[in-house]
Amino acid sequence: MTTTLILISLLGLLLIRVPVAFALGGLGLLLLWLKGINVVMVPQALYSSADSFVLLAVPLFLLMSNILLKGGVGRDLFNAVQSWVGHWPGGLGVATIVSCALFSAISGSSVATAATIATVAIPEMIERGYSRPFVLGLLAAGGTLGILIPPSIPLILYGVITEESIVSLFMAGVGPGLLLTALFILYSIGYSLLDKSYRPSPKTGWAERRRASLRALPTLFLAMVVIGGIYLGVFTPTESAGVGFALSLLIVLLLGTLTWEKLKEAVLESMATTVTIFLIIAGAKLFGKAITIYQIPQHVSAAITGSIGDPSLFILVVCLVLLLIGFFLESISMLLIMVPVLYPALTAMGIDPVWFGILFVVMIECALITPPVGMNLFIIQAVAKADLAEVLKGVWPFLVIMFGTVVAISVFPDIVLYIPFKL
Repeated sequence: MTTTLILISLLGLLLIRVPVAFALGGLGLLLLWLKGINVVMVPQALYSSADSFVLLAVPLFLLMSNILLKGGVGRDLFNAVQSWVGHWPGGLGVATIVSCALFSAISGSSVATAATIATVAIPEMIERGYSRPFVLGLLAAGGTLGILIPPSIPLILYGVITEESIVSLFMAGVGPGLLLTALFILYSIGYSLLDKSYRPSPKTGWAERRRASLRALPTLFLAMVVIGGIYLGVFTPTESAGVGFALSLLIVLLLGTLTWEKLKEAVLESMATTVTIFLIIAGAKLFGKAITIYQIPQHVSAAITGSIGDPSLFILVVCLVLLLIGFFLESISMLLIMVPVLYPALTAMGIDPVWFGILFVVMIECALITPPVGMNLFIIQAVAKADLAEVLKGVWPFLVIMFGTVVAISVFPDIVLYIPFKL
């Protein structure tokens, strides 16, 4: 009964649009007070929630991605990829997805990936006869690769919550990230072959390819340093974020594409996003302490394992719940609320927590492109100055592909586990 009342109270606060951080923190504080616990410990709990070396990677990756965004690096990256694959069937669509994947391997942010590539790709693709809904859906979905292909901010937070290896989580995200990228590319090629309004791009000459590739080379080098440094054990994720930030700043300064005003914008936007994330983390930490004292995770875990004995059915129920919650919560909030509740059940179910982390991230990717709070929908709508209905019309086939990816990694778990544990 207590568990039900707490969950209903939290849902009620969220439905009346109380900010997630204050809904979690306020309810957690009330629960601790009702239990007779001295609330003097609350400031210490809030401080300890952010006192983590690993969490330093979050603002650094955000700052890196915003500097690259303001420095126009996405345009150079897109032009380089387009020069090589633009003449393929659906070549601009392929170039868009590949550019999203490459930028994801630098930024770790879905919103930054969608915004960066969309500003360049949307006018190019529409000029070539691609339908607007397809273009907008492609960019909204392509941006979701930013939280699956490492470095990924949600995977960092998942690792902090569960105390799983963040390097293992990053490596586990590579296989599904490449699979999702390949499926998006295949759909883009198939769509262009069936779309009568599509006009293929002319083949780019070798001189232009060389020029565009050289222009994008520093960005590709940055991706190799950030990802390669983590995988080879040269950097921790936090150190790689610091190195990546320094290199990204150096790159845009050398290219001469970052003004002082744009740098200030990048810093302020990164600060605002970081404060939002850390406030949600602090609220979730307080709420997590409270529900642990009330033994809610243990009760939920016992209820799940008592009523659902089949791990496959458990995963199906979790996916349906995440899909439903995704209509109301953005990705970070979903992760911080649901993971502490679901994680204790994994051991009893015999489910690998690293595999589950990737499944969880793919599902919250879906939340990024489902209304009414799908952030990528609004980013693409703002960049393209389009109606939300137009974006939604183009995004649903990509949602089907993402659900297909969930099925694939459920049937073939080595898609996730082979690289971190068997390679």
